[in-house]
Amino acid sequence: MKKLISTVLAAALTLSLAACGSTAASSTSEAASGSEAASTASSETASDASDAVDFTGDGYDAAVDYASLAGTTIKVAASPVPHAEILKVAGDILAKADITLDVVEYTDYVQPNLVTESGEVDANYFQHGPYLEDFNEKNNTHLVSVAAIHYEPLGLYPGKTKELKDLQDGATVAVPNDATNEARALLLLQDAGLIKLKKNFDSASGNTNDIVSNPKKFKFKLIDDTTGPRIIKSVDAVLIGNTIALAGNLNVLKDSLYHEKIDQSTKNNINVLATAKKNKNNAAYKKLGKLYHNKQIQKWIAKKYSGTKVEVNKPVSYLTD
Repeated sequence: MKKLISTVLAAALTLSLAACGSTAASSTSEAASGSEAASTASSETASDASDAVDFTGDGYDAAVDYASLAGTTIKVAASPVPHAEILKVAGDILAKADITLDVVEYTDYVQPNLVTESGEVDANYFQHGPYLEDFNEKNNTHLVSVAAIHYEPLGLYPGKTKELKDLQDGATVAVPNDATNEARALLLLQDAGLIKLKKNFDSASGNTNDIVSNPKKFKFKLIDDTTGPRIIKSVDAVLIGNTIALAGNLNVLKDSLYHEKIDQSTKNNINVLATAKKNKNNAAYKKLGKLYHNKQIQKWIAKKYSGTKVEVNKPVSYLTD
């Protein structure tokens, strides 16, 4: 039965890998974070997606005996946008077989890993590899990546200053305060020509102390990444993660002053499917990564999220090669 549950979870999550906790969490029947934009987008997606995708052969795995799983509940941790949105679609499909997909939404980047480690949920979707590795090291957790999924470009968004060229001397730039995303944000600022970092800059844990040239004397304000859209008007510019930006109705391709190049070369930033270490050899989870790349699902994702989720069809070993 355990193997069957793992397999049906993989089939269900095939529809949810478009992405990637405060301690607050809710099931998908409740508001996830107090964000009206997030909850509204989520409810709209559930109604639109079933019509947009032909689920024949996609939503179900022919190798699974769904009848034997009738009455089963499968629990998955996810960010409100876009993960939970797509999981709701999967839940509608599985409900026809009397299988409940219990999506627990988290609005932070801590609780999803903790509940996956403890076994409260079967898997989670919200993070890239370096964040997962840093989290394990700092929290003594034992989570692993079992699939490379997609790439979400990070963006620098306008606050009080509306054009990149207009950022003035002494401007305040908000940067995520977690180690991996702070380093990633600084690399983006360097790529934009705004600062220069030391030669041996650590892309996983580098910080503002590693800036060797700051010609405009920018002031850096460290913030919880999830607050980016809310504080955007109080700073000159802010770096916000892709999923958080979407929840705040910001499209990295249209609304940012500058964003990471959209290609598959920046493997440190690839989002992964994560689970507890004991499940690292689970065949169903490994299969899940391949199932995500179904053409119909990809077509829907591209349309829904306007190209902000870039498919990375690579084996998990690609992350460390």
